[in-house]
Amino acid sequence: MIRSVFLGIFTGVICLTSCKKVEDKSEATMESNLPALAYHLEPVNIRDVKLKDSFWLPVIERVQQKTIEFAIEKCREEGRLDNFLMAGGQLEGTVKGAMPFDDTDVYKIIEGASYSLISSPNEQLSQLLDSLIGIVAIGQEKDGYLTTWRTINPAQPPATWVEVKEGKRWESLFMSHELYNAGHLYEAAAAHYRATGKKNFLDIALKNADLMVNTFGDGTEKIHAVPGHQIIETGLIKLYQITGREDYLTLSKYFLDHRGDPENHKLFGAYSQDHVPVIDQDEVVGHAVRAVYMYAAMTDIAALEQDSAYYNAVNALWDNMVNKKMYVTGGIGAKHDGEAFGENYELPNLTAYNETCAAIGDVYWNQRLHNINGDVKYYDIIERTLYNGLISGISLDGVHFFYPNALESDGKYEFNRGACTRQSWFDCSCCPTNLIRFIPAIPGLMYSKKNDEIYVNLYASSDSEIDLADGSVTIEQRSGYPWKGDVNLELEPKRIEEFTVKLRVPGWSRNEVLPGDLYSYVNTADLTPSVTVNGENITPTIEEGYIVLKRSWKAGDKITMNIPMEPRFVKANAAVTEDQGKLALEYGPLVYAVEEMDNTDIDNISISSTDKFQIVEKPELLGGINMLQSDNINAIPYYSWSNRGIGKMKVWLNEKVEN
Repeated sequence: MIRSVFLGIFTGVICLTSCKKVEDKSEATMESNLPALAYHLEPVNIRDVKLKDSFWLPVIERVQQKTIEFAIEKCREEGRLDNFLMAGGQLEGTVKGAMPFDDTDVYKIIEGASYSLISSPNEQLSQLLDSLIGIVAIGQEKDGYLTTWRTINPAQPPATWVEVKEGKRWESLFMSHELYNAGHLYEAAAAHYRATGKKNFLDIALKNADLMVNTFGDGTEKIHAVPGHQIIETGLIKLYQITGREDYLTLSKYFLDHRGDPENHKLFGAYSQDHVPVIDQDEVVGHAVRAVYMYAAMTDIAALEQDSAYYNAVNALWDNMVNKKMYVTGGIGAKHDGEAFGENYELPNLTAYNETCAAIGDVYWNQRLHNINGDVKYYDIIERTLYNGLISGISLDGVHFFYPNALESDGKYEFNRGACTRQSWFDCSCCPTNLIRFIPAIPGLMYSKKNDEIYVNLYASSDSEIDLADGSVTIEQRSGYPWKGDVNLELEPKRIEEFTVKLRVPGWSRNEVLPGDLYSYVNTADLTPSVTVNGENITPTIEEGYIVLKRSWKAGDKITMNIPMEPRFVKANAAVTEDQGKLALEYGPLVYAVEEMDNTDIDNISISSTDKFQIVEKPELLGGINMLQSDNINAIPYYSWSNRGIGKMKVWLNEKVEN
């Protein structure tokens, strides 16, 4: 809970903004009778999924109760809030902070807190968001422009950001982040509006979006350009979904259509995916976060416009990423230099980058792809990323973070932006605030629906209300996932009787580490789920990775599924030279690591695929884990490493040479 004393920080600001009239209690009616994205599947809203599990719920509650408040205080300390007040003439001074995108930290906090309000209503937090929104409103110029450093003094960029030129608006879009700032503003405003029905933040975003529409696009009177850092594209589409304004959709597609077009602007190059037109791109290159944000927008356009060229491009890019450029943890982006994808099969461990923001963006992209055709492979990526290379970005105390997520540490190499362990904040704190933005929305990943079909995509104890074409279904799910493979569903349909429940069979259960051949299990295992309906064993029909249960259902019907779990050994494709002669450990959806504090002489540890590992419950260790133990190894889930100080760590272990 946000402490009442913390609200006092904003008392003066609330007084400053009291003269501004906002529609605090507007009903969320603007979305009625408007066109929807032409996706075949629709995610079940987080409003209708109440988590009760012992794995994800504590993570979400930690963000709600600690991380949000912590990040707001950091933003206050480092001047991110002062920048809005200086831009609006309420304070005097020079721009504070190191980055031209510092404004977005405030937006992402508001977005995550808005999702939090949906699942956990909190009047104090709601009031706090109104005060933050009031601060943002002060910094907006009359015509809608909103990038505080540029407003405060156009001739003085943030001191450490030498790539940004002095001068007027829009003059250095490659690195000014003016359009990136706008994109996060739109994403946050859409979330806040849908969470609260209030338009105070939405109105700020729409005013800015109208400025963008009037500034960029086709026509001699407009600027012909594209963003340096993508995200405005998905943000504009979300505003289009709310308002039905075609101009927003048109501008989003304009920014994508003209990427790689030298007749439109001086190209930014492969770093910004601005080297060739997007429909001609078939290899993931450049800054990984920029890339996956762009691919998500391309997927939106493919679905909305039924654009086969866009759809073919995102599929080619996805295939390249998953088959040649993804870590076993689901992480992406091999290189510190440029925060970028490497060459095909370039996947170093000690120097792996795997930015937390990139993992988050990849989940956004894969959920969109799944919504087009329901292919299980996209949720295999989502699950692997969630449980490993994404959640690793936040500590068990909720206030320390990884920016990069390495797969090996020698205890000396300062891979985490100047540290070899987790840090409490960064001069560029996009990852902590992106985690705040993402984690409270995790319940929205669990279920999808289509007509009379329910897709159960992730397993976690929860109570859900799912509306179908002919009525609604209440589902009570109870599961020990990810530690155990038991899943129990109790259904209560209302009005309807016949419908289909589809249960995802995880890739690891189907002997598939990732779709494709980048990684494989050393030994196949029969981990086919067993299923009962109302206590009766059935032979499940499995179609495209989902167990399909179509029948007439009645209140109280029960489905039980058990997915066998056992320790698995993973090897990498021969083209991944870094991992040859090495094996990685997995159990269920979790990738495991060895850490120095649990093992002696970690540099000389070796394993064989014939080694026997025991699963040992450790409720007192690292928030409660299952440890994998053999005669000489103690392995912990990768996501939990570096919560006990500095030390060595490895995911890939030398394979024993058999005599």
